Amino acid sequence: MKNPYGLSDFYRIRTENQRYIDRTEMLPVVEQSGEQLLFLRPRRFGKSLWLSVLENYYDLNRADDFAMLFGDLAVGKNPTANHNRYLILKWNFSVIDTNGSYEQITRALHDHINSAIYRCSVRYRSTLKGEVEINNENALFSLDRLLIVASESGHPLYLLIDEYDNFANEVLTSRDQGKPRYDELVRGEGILKTVFKAIKAAAEGQGLERVFITGVSPVVMSDITSGYNVVKNISQWAEFSRLCGFVHEEVVAINHQIASGCQLDEHHANEAMTMMRSFYNGYRFCVDDGVNLYNPTLCLYFWDEWQRRCKYPQQMLDANLAMDKNRIRYIAALPHGTEVIEQALNSATPLSVAALANEFGVEAMLNDPPDASFIISLLIYFGVLTIEEVTPLGKISVTIPNQVVRSLYVERIQRQLLNGYEDNNRRQAVAELLYTETDFEPLANFIEERFYTALDNRDMRWSNELTLKMTLLILLTNDLYYIPRSEITLGKGYSDLLFEVRPDKREAPLFDLLFELKYLSLERVKLKQTELAAMSRSELSELPEVAKALQAAEAQLERYQAMLEKEYPAISWKLKSFAVVTIGLGRLVWREFNIDTDK
Repeated sequence: MKNPYGLSDFYRIRTENQRYIDRTEMLPVVEQSGEQLLFLRPRRFGKSLWLSVLENYYDLNRADDFAMLFGDLAVGKNPTANHNRYLILKWNFSVIDTNGSYEQITRALHDHINSAIYRCSVRYRSTLKGEVEINNENALFSLDRLLIVASESGHPLYLLIDEYDNFANEVLTSRDQGKPRYDELVRGEGILKTVFKAIKAAAEGQGLERVFITGVSPVVMSDITSGYNVVKNISQWAEFSRLCGFVHEEVVAINHQIASGCQLDEHHANEAMTMMRSFYNGYRFCVDDGVNLYNPTLCLYFWDEWQRRCKYPQQMLDANLAMDKNRIRYIAALPHGTEVIEQALNSATPLSVAALANEFGVEAMLNDPPDASFIISLLIYFGVLTIEEVTPLGKISVTIPNQVVRSLYVERIQRQLLNGYEDNNRRQAVAELLYTETDFEPLANFIEERFYTALDNRDMRWSNELTLKMTLLILLTNDLYYIPRSEITLGKGYSDLLFEVRPDKREAPLFDLLFELKYLSLERVKLKQTELAAMSRSELSELPEVAKALQAAEAQLERYQAMLEKEYPAISWKLKSFAVVTIGLGRLVWREFNIDTDK
């Protein structure tokens, strides 16, 4: 069975026998939830496919295909009375060109709506009683004429809008246009607000019976709310938590199917599961539903590569998701933005909010809000943070969902701290010496000479050994080779940092790297900055406080290394452990620690 990677056309998926994970049991629930609905999920999370399901289910012209498309699916056994009852009008705002002036963007929006109306009139030509007049200068006039002709024909209209906020968000995050252009689109009589006012009016007895809208965040809707205050946001409803995305059992089943097709044993299916759980799992959008979801686009990307070559993909990040870097860049420029991004990487002090905001406009984020709740909420909508747990008091802890997203954060901080080509080449070189030869000294020199000075200049908010942990994460994260694990539970303790070799790289000349980290202030070691800089590492290691810290770290490593090999016996560990002490933001001292666990 083919994997519909990059394909969101339900008709083609079903008629070409491509893999489809059934969500049609949600169709009756959607009908009962309201007539004008808004559903928000991150980019590339299956929203367009869901709109295609709606389109094919409700399309008047697909009535003869109902049994073929839906007969063996959940809704096919108990369809609603509304199936195949509507004329479908579909808009996709992600295709609108955001370059140019306000007038040019307005023109592009009119052209897109007019084109969709013309396509609709052609599709239903045999049903409609009369021609639909298209006004090339005013698409809302064309919409009105379509509604008149449709009403005279006795058929209601169902409007589907994909990525309603895409072009507005692109304008907002643009370096060239930014907020002034965005304000022109959504404020006053801006074109986007005007369009939604027209939709609201059309749904008040003028023939537009249902509207389903997808997008990424509620920001644009909040900014046009007076123009379209009738929509119902179902994004955080528990019954729709799994509408887009895959659950664990579904991923397990497909992994076993592909492994069998490649004549691989169950071990490979479990191995794939380990990788996908680390890189693609962890999304939770609803407070009242605790199930984590897998990113569907990333899963289909992985399955497509694996099924085609019977090998896992080298790159775990689908290039189509790389644009999320721009979202993180934009967030970093907002008040408290950099602070949130840095804290998100620090699993020891998780981020939290009292509630997930679902109504906040641009002004709320830009005007130095009293806390980071808006930014955290926006990052959850973007899919680069997610709900981790809800406390008994209802407070929401949030975290980075998985390693793919963590790598986007790491790359963002790398770009801030490293100075282009030369620094990046050196970083890669010293990291590779550690990966393959466990040579820590080149990395330590790089941290002291180049990285710690950058951290100090930026007045980093991390403290204690967290400074060193974040430094190692930023410099050593490499998704081609490793699965980084922070604060992994081992017995009754938590190891600081583990870089576990990817299951498919076990035959490569790479070592698993386990770190136990300690921090000592200059006051603790009774040194001034000038004295610290002048001492050799061997001299530093002999200082009483440093020696004590190294000894404590080694004792922890001895326990953790034994626990790793005991609790994960299926992994063929090539483990190298390091006790590392950072003295202020200036110097590093370390010892490589190994124990023969067979004795």
